[in-house]
Amino acid sequence: MSKPTPISGFPEWTTGQRIIEQFVLDRIRRTFELYGFAPLETRSVEPLDQLLRKGETSKEVYVLRRLQADADGPAGDDALGLHFDLTVPFARYVLENAGKLQFPFRRYQIQKVWRGERPQEGRYREFLQADIDIVDRDTLAAHHEAEMPLVIGDALRSLPIPPVRIQVNNRKICEGFYRGVGLADPEAALRAVDKLDKIGPVKVAELLAETAGASEAQAKACLALAEISAPDASFADAVRSLGVSDPLLDEGIAELTAVVETAAAHAPGLCVADLRIARGLDYYTGTVYETQLAGYERFGSICSGGRYDNLASAGTTRFPGVGISIGVTRLLGLLFGANALSVSRSVPTCVLVAVTAEQERAASNAVAEALRSRGIPTEVSPSAAKFGKQIRYAERRGIPYVWFPGADGDEVKDIRSGEQVDAAAGEWTPPREDLTPLVS
Repeated sequence: MSKPTPISGFPEWTTGQRIIEQFVLDRIRRTFELYGFAPLETRSVEPLDQLLRKGETSKEVYVLRRLQADADGPAGDDALGLHFDLTVPFARYVLENAGKLQFPFRRYQIQKVWRGERPQEGRYREFLQADIDIVDRDTLAAHHEAEMPLVIGDALRSLPIPPVRIQVNNRKICEGFYRGVGLADPEAALRAVDKLDKIGPVKVAELLAETAGASEAQAKACLALAEISAPDASFADAVRSLGVSDPLLDEGIAELTAVVETAAAHAPGLCVADLRIARGLDYYTGTVYETQLAGYERFGSICSGGRYDNLASAGTTRFPGVGISIGVTRLLGLLFGANALSVSRSVPTCVLVAVTAEQERAASNAVAEALRSRGIPTEVSPSAAKFGKQIRYAERRGIPYVWFPGADGDEVKDIRSGEQVDAAAGEWTPPREDLTPLVS
């Protein structure tokens, strides 16, 4: 077999990086559960008509087909694609299981998703997301929108990463404002403003004219709204100073004020009202979130989401929800690329049990079993080489302790300091910081 060529956009971490990823996932999972979110996993595929129903995603969906599929392509139940986020499959799950769920239903989901976009630093075609959503039947109280940043703030603060800032907006503010200035197509205006960071205000003004029919004055007003940013509820006065009125605008201002004030009471500085945040997916209807990692702002959001009212419905029954997603692979990829995360060793092993001779391997196995039974990660040396070689094997793998079985009693050596002491497998315990790899 010739040397394989890596496929861009499909990251494969080293063992050390994978240990860091597992550490991060454990911290995130623990925080989600502290807030009462229950775990869920959905299938990786969805019918194409469901995947393409919401948002500008048709170019990004990977289609699933058999190698020997019919030339005409899949149809009906066989027209499947890999999910590009976890919100669409979650909405489908809620519809299928509504009769069994207790509402409001709170779930977290940590799974891979797939998007056929151009790979670049921090952007992948296969990546891991960690989502939380709260869904209710018919109506969802607005206070759930204020809860999302609290959960994410606690989850990300539990990690050894730079500080984060959650930018929040409310689609009702934007849509109400656009209606108030007389735009007939608020959704087109939203999509145009969402590109502000990528193409700049001049191009956005042109896009507003082309796609939303905006006059020069209307485009100027939309850009003035997008420039408003405040760490507190003072954003509301700035919006009102623009002289535009609409009932939907007032509703959005009230909801965003509650989000900002709730976050400030929980963690000052965590959230900022930023009225340029729109989010590209069409299904958002209320509060929207994007999260910036300090020092990595140029790469965009590492955690985003929002309120959706029309994604899931059955007859006259609707299931509105609000959710937010941490781009775990995106976050880690950026930090790995900057060598900003490290781990004390690339294996979980804390103790290597030396083997004095192959015929004595059973004794070494017994020591390992005794240590493992007490929760100490242990492996037995692969060979009965000279002790110096066995120690060097441990050093290369970053294993901090080597255990030497003896007829007159065992000894354990800290190979970093050289200290060697008498020890019994049923009693000896390493320092807590050595028990598992440390992420920093």
